[in-house]
Amino acid sequence: MLTLTRSVGETIRIGDDIEVHVIEVRGGTVRLGFKAPREVAIHREEVYRQIAEANLLAAQVTADTLGALAAFAPSAGATETVAARPDGATG
Repeated sequence: MLTLTRSVGETIRIGDDIEVHVIEVRGGTVRLGFKAPREVAIHREEVYRQIAEANLLAAQVTADTLGALAAFAPSAGATETVAARPDGATG
């Protein structure tokens, strides 16, 4: 881990696109400001962990879920029936 010391008003750059600004230091709390491209996600650690956990739960597919979805799948031997209209056209 890289450890840096910065004062209020100073900036740290990460690569070409990300800036971290020290906004305020009060007691044991530091306020930081971030400038980054929209596609870069920036989260507090506790929020990041909640998102990661939710993604893991969403990605888990159980056999019950697959069985329930199978009820909606068309059967392998099913063919589409096309009704003939009085004018000779189909559809």
